[in-house]
Amino acid sequence: MSDPITHVVIPDTQIEPGDPTDMCRWIGNYLVDHFAGRKNVKVIHLGDHAAMNSLSVHNSPLEQQGMTYEDDITSSNAAWAELNEPLVAYNKKRRQFKEKKWNPERHILLGNHENHISRAVQQDPRLEGKLKLSDLDYERSGWQVHPFLNVLSLDGVNYSHFFVNNSNGRAISGMIETRIKSIGASFVQGHQQGLKVGMVETIAGRRRGIVAGSCYLKSEGYRGPQAMGEWRGILVLHQVRDGDYDLMEVSLDFLCRRYEGMPVADFVTKKYGLEWAG
Repeated sequence: MSDPITHVVIPDTQIEPGDPTDMCRWIGNYLVDHFAGRKNVKVIHLGDHAAMNSLSVHNSPLEQQGMTYEDDITSSNAAWAELNEPLVAYNKKRRQFKEKKWNPERHILLGNHENHISRAVQQDPRLEGKLKLSDLDYERSGWQVHPFLNVLSLDGVNYSHFFVNNSNGRAISGMIETRIKSIGASFVQGHQQGLKVGMVETIAGRRRGIVAGSCYLKSEGYRGPQAMGEWRGILVLHQVRDGDYDLMEVSLDFLCRRYEGMPVADFVTKKYGLEWAG
């Protein structure tokens, strides 16, 4: 009997220069501690790992001051290395003892923030060859990279950074059950902060929907003090089959307690002087 299929889902990490990145290390350790050596484990990052705010059209000239493309790439790749380092270390030790390495299937769905790179080149062809998606270390570290808004279907679950309405090209929004019906299948997306989970029973079986767009320790100041208490963490979809699964939430607070020995609110205050609003 084959091992049940497990999906580990990492929502948007949105790395900017100077951001705390400890959550990347926690997630990497959790993957190795809980799943190393297991078959049928698939890891899906929902995109927007690199914030790429130096290329954002939404920043004012004042906000844009001091931001550079090089800093965005460097900070993103450094955090990405933290996420991957526990697996690299695990396989290095396995190699020393001539044991089989563990390389689970890993996917990252490019988000609208990474798409800032492509859009900037489209708007100014002189940047071609100077700004490249391949500057990000995703593919070099063994992940399969999926273009922005492409849909990745795995075991009956459809993944994309977000989903759009075929008739007008706008992002599908609204209640989670409405989104399931609009998309017409089980789906998981990032992009929107917080966590929304829903299910619709059909004669063809259960159809599930997840919107999860927050997996970072910083607080997004632009959202204001009353809109920063969203759930943050990763998700584990156990026993995935035909779009159905058993869902487990793994919050950043849980991961922090496990790997730092304290609640995440205490950790970010002690290490960074930040107030935790999650």
